[in-house]
Amino acid sequence: MSDELKKKHPFKSVEQEAMLSIMRTSDLLENRAARLLRNYQLTPSQYNAMRIMRGEGKPMPCLEVADRMIQVAPAITRVVDQLVSRGLISKTQSSEDRRVFLVQLTVAGKALLRKIDAPIDRLHQTLLGHVSQRDLKSLIATLADARNGIQD
Repeated sequence: MSDELKKKHPFKSVEQEAMLSIMRTSDLLENRAARLLRNYQLTPSQYNAMRIMRGEGKPMPCLEVADRMIQVAPAITRVVDQLVSRGLISKTQSSEDRRVFLVQLTVAGKALLRKIDAPIDRLHQTLLGHVSQRDLKSLIATLADARNGIQD
């Protein structure tokens, strides 16, 4: 990691080195995913929101989509409105609570996600296929431990 960053002095701690390594790796992975999604005129946040809706399989509150996002999306309303304007999702007011808006994928949104599924799978394989399954499972567990230790 020191070489990649052209760091002249040692890291202050292994925690600092790990943090910078996670951030550097995250940036590389996110950039490659964003590049792929641009081919479909989607941002990572839009894609993430659509995948959440597909997984739910029925209309869901807009704020619940925001709660499930991989990255915090403070402007979930904007993300939703962009997807609505493209006809990829629908947004309706809840009949039970007029303050709540329900969102769900349209037929066009489902079709677009099906079109993206294989390229995304290939990207995952390209970016992480060289890492052993054992190491990936260990990485997943280690990152979960790190997230679980962070207090809000």
